[in-house]
Amino acid sequence: MGSRIEHRAEFAADVPATYAAVAGEAALRARLEQLGGHGAALLSYEESGTNLRYELRQGISADKLPSAVRTLHKGDLVVTRTQTWRVSNDGTGRQGNATVEVGGVPGEIAARTALLANDGRTVLRISGEVTVRIPLFGGKLESVIAEQVTKLLEREAEFTAKWLAEVA
Repeated sequence: MGSRIEHRAEFAADVPATYAAVAGEAALRARLEQLGGHGAALLSYEESGTNLRYELRQGISADKLPSAVRTLHKGDLVVTRTQTWRVSNDGTGRQGNATVEVGGVPGEIAARTALLANDGRTVLRISGEVTVRIPLFGGKLESVIAEQVTKLLEREAEFTAKWLAEVA
């Protein structure tokens, strides 16, 4: 069935500034350098009009993995994340999709993303699901991965808030 991921963060900046801090190439590279782990890299970054697609790689060393994951997966985890962004239907924000593949784990993470204007501020909403296709253990791994992804999203939101404060 999958484990849900819900994340919400609010930033004291308008949508264009927040979008640049969340999805701008310089901000992504800086965020990866600080939070990306072993082998982190921006693999591709393609803008086409108002659309954006990028792919990044993040590494999680085996010693930082929860024991439930270490028993089923030996070694470091390599995470590949693909994100798309486009202007929202109402033209005031941004929306997109994210997909994540975890090397060596049969499953994926899929999420919807949105940046929404809110009285001069911007709300980032992420809603998704973790699916792991391993009999008997899949559900346990899904919940562990969902918890870890939520923690990562919180750290990324903290980074974005600091980035916005330094740029302003």
